[in-house]
Amino acid sequence: MTAYTQNRKGMNRIQFQPGLSLTEFLAAYGTEAACSRALRRARWPSGYVCADCGHAHASRFRRFETYWQCSACHAQTSLRGGTIFASSKLPLTTWFLALYLLTHSKNGLSALSLKRHLGVCYRTAWRIKHKLMQAMTDREIGRQLDGFVQIDDAYLGGKLPGGKPGRGAENKRPFLIAVETDAEGYPGHAVIEPVPTFDKKAIEAWGQTHLVPGAEVYSDGLGAFRAIVDQGHAHTVIVASTRNGTHHAFHFFKYADRYLGEAAWRFNRRFHLKALIPRLLVAAARCKPRSEHTLRAVPVFSPC
Repeated sequence: MTAYTQNRKGMNRIQFQPGLSLTEFLAAYGTEAACSRALRRARWPSGYVCADCGHAHASRFRRFETYWQCSACHAQTSLRGGTIFASSKLPLTTWFLALYLLTHSKNGLSALSLKRHLGVCYRTAWRIKHKLMQAMTDREIGRQLDGFVQIDDAYLGGKLPGGKPGRGAENKRPFLIAVETDAEGYPGHAVIEPVPTFDKKAIEAWGQTHLVPGAEVYSDGLGAFRAIVDQGHAHTVIVASTRNGTHHAFHFFKYADRYLGEAAWRFNRRFHLKALIPRLLVAAARCKPRSEHTLRAVPVFSPC
C-alpha cells in the first residue's frame, strides 16, 4: 500500500492527513520557556556539544541570557548563538509562530502577510521569512534522486514588453525541477533548483550533484539533457503538456534559490505535516547566522 492510497470516499490521504492545529501549537510552543526547551533539543539532542572543538562538557553562566562555555576550548555561545536566530531581539515565541505559519500555509506565505500575523514591521517580517527559507534551502543542498526521475526545464518570470521571446527573454530565471517516481508513477522526493543557463555544462554539473548513478531520466528532449546520457543515465524523451503556476511576487534573479528551496523542502516533507515544525527547527538550529546584507546579496551566478 502506497502513501497515496485513497480511502473509500476517494480522498487522498496525504491531502487529508491531520496537521498541527493552532490549539496544539499554542499548547506546545505558547511560552518562551517552551520554545527555549524545543530549540535546545533541536540544537543539542544528546546534550551540549561545542561547535568549535566538539567537546561535550561546558559550564553555564548568565549575562542577560544563559551562556555555555566549553570546558576544553573555552568558546562561549548562547542558545541562539551560531544559529539562524542569532542577534535577533525578537522573542522565540514570535519566531515559532513564524515557523508555524510558514509550514502550515499550503501555498506559502508572503512577507506582507507574515507582517500582519506577527505584528512586526515589514522589514522584520522579510528578514524572518528569508532566514527561515535559507534554512530550508540549506537542507535541500545535495539531495540526490534515484529510480525513475522526471526532469524538466522551467522559468520564473516572463517576457518584458518589447523584449526577446522564449528562452532568451531577459526577465526569465531558469531552473530545473526533477521528481523521482516509483514503479507505479507516484512521486517521491523532488529537486527544484535554479541554474545559470540550460547548456550542457550546467546540466552536467546538476546531474553530478543530484542524480544517483543508475537513475533513469525522463525529459522533454531538451538538447542540453544529452549531458545526462553522457554520465551513463538511461534517458527517455516524453511529450509533456505545458503548465503555468503562480507565486507571490518576488525578485526572481536574487531570491529564486530560496523560494525554490522552500518549495522543495515543503514538498519533500509533505507526508508528515505534524513533524514540520520540529524539522524546520532543526534546520534553523543548524543554519549559520545570516545578516540582512548577506540575505540581500547578489547570487553566485547572474541570470542568463
